[in-house]
Amino acid sequence: MKIYTLHKKQQLPISLDTAWEFLSNPKNLSIITPDYMSFNILSKIDRPLYTGQVIQYNVTPLLGIKTKWISEITHIEEKKYFVDVQMYGPYALWHHKHFVKEIEGGVELEDIIDYKIPLGILGQMVHPFLVKPKLDEIFNYRQEKLLALFGKIK
Repeated sequence: MKIYTLHKKQQLPISLDTAWEFLSNPKNLSIITPDYMSFNILSKIDRPLYTGQVIQYNVTPLLGIKTKWISEITHIEEKKYFVDVQMYGPYALWHHKHFVKEIEGGVELEDIIDYKIPLGILGQMVHPFLVKPKLDEIFNYRQEKLLALFGKIK
């Protein structure tokens, strides 16, 4: 069983409060997701992020195939980190840690995603030229969008 890790860091010139408010609101995920993925939250989001929250959405992550994705927020420490885990969706495993840390001049955002591709050896074979480049593209888009929204530390 092969587990892959995607690790991204970014610095933004915003306060810890602003960063947390934006990142911990599930509604903002659609803002930082590429349009072609047709991201659509199905769950009613009527309160701040909380441990045990289940969020359902439709997304088109790869090859134009629309899928339902269900995540649970399994851990949260306000203004420090939260973890979402895919309960149902396109991955055999998806464990996404979101860290927010105050630094000089702003905040540092860090994403660590541990994931497993379905389909055994076939999934491992397509990972380097299909799945990994797509994940890099999605998370690079997120970083670019956050820079456009909040600016860059000088």
